[in-house]
Amino acid sequence: MLALQGYYDGNMVRTLEKIHAKKNQKLIITVLDEFMDESDSKDEKKSARGILAQYADLGLREKEQYAWEKAVTEKHGSA
Repeated sequence: MLALQGYYDGNMVRTLEKIHAKKNQKLIITVLDEFMDESDSKDEKKSARGILAQYADLGLREKEQYAWEKAVTEKHGSA
């Protein structure tokens, strides 16, 4: 058995995570006495990258691009 979180948007039930179920597989739907904020349901499709983008330091992008190569060179020397 698998449990998923979701909400009813007034028209249909929407899940907050991907359903790994087969076509025509039976479901048990439990309605809770809790409600979601409207803003929470609109953010459901954002990926972790999209949500965390607000914390990105654009000045560090160039350093991050070559960080692995620099670390290997410093640890093992140049080839």
